[in-house]
Amino acid sequence: MDTLVLLGSFFLFMIVGVPVAYALGLAALAGALWMELPLDAVMIQIASGVNKFSLLAIPFFVLAGAIMAEGGMSRRLVAFAGVLVGFIRGGLSLVNILASTFFGAISGSSVADTASIGSVLIPEMERKGYPRDFATAVTVSGSVQAILIPPSHNAVIYSLAAGGGISIGALFMAGVLPGLLLGLTLAILCLFIAKKRNFPKGEVIPLRQALRICVQALWGLATLFIILGGILSGVFTATESASIAVLWAFFVTMFIYRDYKWRELPKLVHRTVKTVSIVMILIGFAASFGYLMTLMQIPLKVTAFFASVSDNRYVILLMINLLLLALGTLMDMAPLILILTPILLPLVTKLGVDPVHFGMIMMVNLGIGLLTPPVGAVLFVGSAVAKLKIEVVVKALYPFFGALLLVLAMVTYIPAISLWLPGLMFK
Repeated sequence: MDTLVLLGSFFLFMIVGVPVAYALGLAALAGALWMELPLDAVMIQIASGVNKFSLLAIPFFVLAGAIMAEGGMSRRLVAFAGVLVGFIRGGLSLVNILASTFFGAISGSSVADTASIGSVLIPEMERKGYPRDFATAVTVSGSVQAILIPPSHNAVIYSLAAGGGISIGALFMAGVLPGLLLGLTLAILCLFIAKKRNFPKGEVIPLRQALRICVQALWGLATLFIILGGILSGVFTATESASIAVLWAFFVTMFIYRDYKWRELPKLVHRTVKTVSIVMILIGFAASFGYLMTLMQIPLKVTAFFASVSDNRYVILLMINLLLLALGTLMDMAPLILILTPILLPLVTKLGVDPVHFGMIMMVNLGIGLLTPPVGAVLFVGSAVAKLKIEVVVKALYPFFGALLLVLAMVTYIPAISLWLPGLMFK
């Protein structure tokens, strides 16, 4: 009955339209009242949930990504990608995917990736003869890379949800190969579609212009090397690297590119604070919700249920993937990570799955959820940028869903894709 009160009240609040963060907090209060726990215990969990040094990485990475996104970085990354692959048949679709790879390595946000890259490339692809729905499908599916490639905000949230015992640096490195694999798979699909539909070739950019474009883009791309280089060399932690990234992004945007006006900075900071405040409220309320789940032994009950179905690791991972894919269509990514990690992580570790590997499985699953209705945030942003109906974009996404599911299967059942780089760097 305890479990029914907690989960039932949560879904009830969701159904009546209460935002996810507040639904978590109210459900935790309902569960505490039912169990006759002092409400002080819930408040303490909320406060302790956000009182963690590692959480500072989130506002800093969000701010660094916002500065680079609005300061002209996306336009320069698109031009840089065009130098590398724009001359191939269907090259603009490859430019889109490669630009998402670069921008995701700076912003760590699929929504920001879709908004920035899409606003530049969707109109350009349509002007060059690509269908608008195809251009939108490429943009939104390519943006899933931002969830995997460091610096991923969701990797920080997963580390927190796992109890803080998983290295953020290891999670960052674990996302490199899955992210690149995703980009490569989408690129192969785009080449196949381009040949089948006879999409146009781009023009080869003259050498002098190409060199100038590369130099301009490298200032922004250096952000990634600063972040990863500092972490891997031990010069600073993942959290400290986020603050360094902000300083570098500010320097490049305001003193190198000089496209952004100083008077716009307060508005940018205000938008960042609003975004971060929502995330922090969600984390605090999720901490209290997780505390109640632990008291009610929900993780143990879920583990017992899966164990009763099968003791085969591959079968259970398949069941978890189906569960995550289904829930990803109904809820946003961050709350699902915070809710499900304490439940599922003990189960998979008992089966011998590495927590870092499971983090990547969860990221790919929930990243696909960002593209699926009715709650696909990236899908909504892409549709809004392209000015297309959601059902039109979903129809164009069908072949891309196949590619994403293929990557999910490989990440799930080939642990080395996620664990090779962390094992190499963090021996």
